Amino acid sequence: MADEPVEPDKGEEEPDEEPEPAPDKGADPAAEVAKWKGLARKHEQQSKANALAAKKLAELEEKDKSESEKLTDRATVAESRAAEAELRVLKLEVAGEKGLTPSQAKRLQGTDRESLEADADELLESFKPDPDSKKAPRRRPDPNLPGGGLDPNEEPEETDPMKLAAKVPRW
Repeated sequence: MADEPVEPDKGEEEPDEEPEPAPDKGADPAAEVAKWKGLARKHEQQSKANALAAKKLAELEEKDKSESEKLTDRATVAESRAAEAELRVLKLEVAGEKGLTPSQAKRLQGTDRESLEADADELLESFKPDPDSKKAPRRRPDPNLPGGGLDPNEEPEETDPMKLAAKVPRW
């Protein structure tokens, strides 16, 4: 008889919540809305009570900690923040060496210099223009070229607004 599995009593446990009633096809929609709003309010109150209890528990646990435990926690947080800052600086250094912008530096993946440099090279390679492409590369405008507008040193032929308006074609 020692080998027989022991089944838990199913009648002892009571559910925390009442089961949801089956929707009634002929029920008043306003009554249904009121019922569900009431359930939502009840669950919201329970959620707030749980959050308050969790906060009190955290405060009690913090109060019960010894001074050395508190210092250990603070040191752990400081070490993780320092590691994050060092990685950010390393990403910016690698990005600067490779010619990437700060926004591109944020996208670098890796935890050491070698992996960051490899990722930067891969990023630069992915943005290289395709040599097989028929499109001409974009160029910046030449500042020495003359503008396409009017010469600022030249006087306009007509300055009277009424005469200029009369020259505008009407469709």
